[in-house]
Amino acid sequence: MADDEIVRRAAPGDLVITADIPLAAELIARGVQALNPRGELYTTENVRGRLNIRDFMDTMRASGIQTGGPAPIGQPEKQAFANALDRILTRTLASPGNAPGRPGDP
Repeated sequence: MADDEIVRRAAPGDLVITADIPLAAELIARGVQALNPRGELYTTENVRGRLNIRDFMDTMRASGIQTGGPAPIGQPEKQAFANALDRILTRTLASPGNAPGRPGDP
């Protein structure tokens, strides 16, 4: 239900940070940017492959194979996330109509 609410509230141009690949795929289809906590921006080009891998791993786990989880987020991933977020925010603020308001503006 939370994913449905996120999708409902997100608008084209918004940014959602998520490691949930199906959620990212749904957001991208609606023109919403999706960034994972490791700094990878999901795109229409890469999210389909990520979904296929996710589904394959889910099938493996369902058959009893221990696949383990993702590696812990380390300093390189934290740095990649910070850099990606900075690029997105800089690009967004530089877009026409997205300039910061004057002090006191809502």
